[in-house]
Formats: sequence, C-alpha cells, structure tokens
Amino acid sequence: MCLTIPGRIVSVDRTDAAAPTATIDFDGLVRTASLLYLPDAAVGEFVMVQAGFAMRRVPADEAREALGYARAMAASAVASGAPP
Repeated sequence: MCLTIPGRIVSVDRTDAAAPTATIDFDGLVRTASLLYLPDAAVGEFVMVQAGFAMRRVPADEAREALGYARAMAASAVASGAPP
C-alpha cells in the first residue's frame, strides 16, 4: 500500500518537450517529478505523484484538507513519542 499527499507545482521545465518535469512542494519537502502524464500541468496546481510521475490534478480545497490531515497525523505521532 502506498500513501501519498498532494504537492503544489512551484516550477515547470519544458526544455525537453518529450519529458517535461516539475518541481513540486509537498508541504516543505521539495522534489522533482515527471509531467509525462500531465504535460499541461501549471505552476500553482496541486498534483498527486506516484513513483516519480504526477498522475492527477487535485482541487486546491481537497489538497489543503489532505495536507491538514497529514500535519495532524505528524503532530500526533510526535506527541506520542513515535520516531520520526
């Protein structure tokens, strides 16, 4: 099973039209992902990434709600003494 959270696209690189990529901010953790499946994705959009590929767009309100749950789970883990 895989758990993923939405990330916000902060930049897009279309230098190679056949393999566009995006820099994506996952609530402070920044990673690069392929836009092969979402070649027209734009800065500011939220996406779900699986195995290094942006797979689908996520509405901003849904993304913010999911990020809120992820923050709450992380805070709960820290409060219970779980290892990071």
